[in-house]
Amino acid sequence: MGILSFIKEAGEKLFGAATPSVQAAPASEPIDVAALNQKAGEAIATYIRSQGLDADNLDVKYDSASHTVTVSGQAPDQATKEKILVAAGNVQHVDKVNDQLSVPNAEPESQYYAVVSGDNLWKIAEKYYGSGAKNDLIFEANKPMLKSPDKIYPGQVLHVPPAA
Repeated sequence: MGILSFIKEAGEKLFGAATPSVQAAPASEPIDVAALNQKAGEAIATYIRSQGLDADNLDVKYDSASHTVTVSGQAPDQATKEKILVAAGNVQHVDKVNDQLSVPNAEPESQYYAVVSGDNLWKIAEKYYGSGAKNDLIFEANKPMLKSPDKIYPGQVLHVPPAA
């Protein structure tokens, strides 16, 4: 458990053109930041579930002031927990994910890697495993967010599982 950092300008565009906290409202109406934060949290939870990921009592809250998502509940296993965290963080306007998820059986945690320009899964596998041929471990660990091993982008955060 802890805080994971992400690049808030990168990721899935769930909120439209503006961040949830600054969407235009008529001048006569005050902006209901709490309602917008709740709507953003629900959108992120829906996105997580659309990836085929879920946890018992999954709760996703978004704080627009700090661009932080807090994810709680109980994931069935470490791999699912890490995929949920990565899915929540790889959303545009999310800077941090506060990990409050638990798992019934503790396993070694993955490392996290922020993709930079020029990266590919082969290079990342060489860095973490000493062999680019192990790039499938990273690809499989990041499914379903990754649809193809060739479609990663700068700013995206991937989880890199321990070497098998």
